[in-house]
Amino acid sequence: MSDWMRRNDIAPIALVAFLSQGLAQAQPLQPDDINNAAIVAAASEQSIVPAEASDRDPDPAVARLQVLLDRAGASPGVIDGYGGENVTKAIAAFEAMQHLPVDGKLDPGVIDRLSDQRPAIEPYVISQDDAEGLVSSIPKDYAEQAKMDRLGYTSIAEKLAERFHMDVDLLAALNPGTKYAVGETVFVALPGGSIDATVKRIEAHKQTRQLLAFDDKGTLIAAYPATIGSEDNPSPSGTQKVKGVARMPPYTYNPKINFRQGTNKKIMTLPGGPNNPVGTVWIDLTKPTYGIHGTPEPSLIDKSASHGCVRLTNWDAEELAGMVKPGVIVEFVD
Repeated sequence: MSDWMRRNDIAPIALVAFLSQGLAQAQPLQPDDINNAAIVAAASEQSIVPAEASDRDPDPAVARLQVLLDRAGASPGVIDGYGGENVTKAIAAFEAMQHLPVDGKLDPGVIDRLSDQRPAIEPYVISQDDAEGLVSSIPKDYAEQAKMDRLGYTSIAEKLAERFHMDVDLLAALNPGTKYAVGETVFVALPGGSIDATVKRIEAHKQTRQLLAFDDKGTLIAAYPATIGSEDNPSPSGTQKVKGVARMPPYTYNPKINFRQGTNKKIMTLPGGPNNPVGTVWIDLTKPTYGIHGTPEPSLIDKSASHGCVRLTNWDAEELAGMVKPGVIVEFVD
C-alpha cells in the first residue's frame, strides 16, 4: 500500500486542501475481457485497506480514492473516508474493467489509471431548492411512517450528502461549524455522473455482496457493493429477470410475507421518499416481492442484512435503474 493511503488525523482545512488536489492525468484505456472469478476471489480476501474505525478521523486519501473509484463506475458505496471491504471490492472491479491483474490491491498500476486532474471536492452554494421538501424526523415505527405524506430528507445536510454520495459525518468534517443555511458555501465531494450505457445482464454475488452489471458484449460497466438477503430472509436463487422500474415508490408492509417490524401485525402502505424502506427506486424482479432497491441508510450497505432483496445506496440504485429495461437477466450467484 502506498504512503498516501496512510494519512490520518488531518485537520479540516488540510483535509479540504488535500482532497482538492488532482492526480496526474493518465491515458484512457479500453477494457478487455473480464475475469469474473478473479473479482470474486479478490473481494473474498481480507481487506487490504484499513477498515472503518470510530476512534479516528476520516482519511482524506481514502476519501479521494473513493471519489475516483465512483467516477470510474466501480462504486465504493458511501464516500466516508474510511477503508474496508467495499473499497477493496471497488478496486478489484476497477482492475477488471482495466484488464489489470485482479487482486483488490492499490498498486501503482491502479493509481495510474485512476489518475484524474479534477479535485475530489468542490465548493457548493446551498440553494433554496435544497431546503424544500424536508421533514422534521422519520419515526422508526412503520405505523407512524404510514401516517406521513412523504418520507423525505430530515435536513439539508442529509440531502446534500445523498446527492454527492457522501456520509453525513464526512460532510460535517469538511464543513465544521456550518449551519447549512441557504446561500452558505460548503465543500462537497465531486463524484462521477450516471453511466451512459445499457445493461443486459446483472450478477448478484451473495458471498462477496457485490452487484456486477454487464453490457451486451459481456463487458463489466458498473459494480456496486450490495446487501443481498440474510440467513433468515435469503435472496432468490438462480436466474430472475427485471420486470420494471418504479421511482419514489410507496412501500407495502405485509408481515405475513416478508418480516415483522416491531409490534405491527397489519398490512400498511408507507409513502415514497428517500427515507422509505426501499429508498428512491425499486427495480422489480420476476420473483414476487423481490427487487433491487435503494435504502434510507447508505452507510449500512454491505454491513447489515436485508429482507431477501438486493439493497444498494440510493444513488447506485438510481444509476442502475437508468441502465436497465424489462427482460434484463439477473443471476444470483452463491
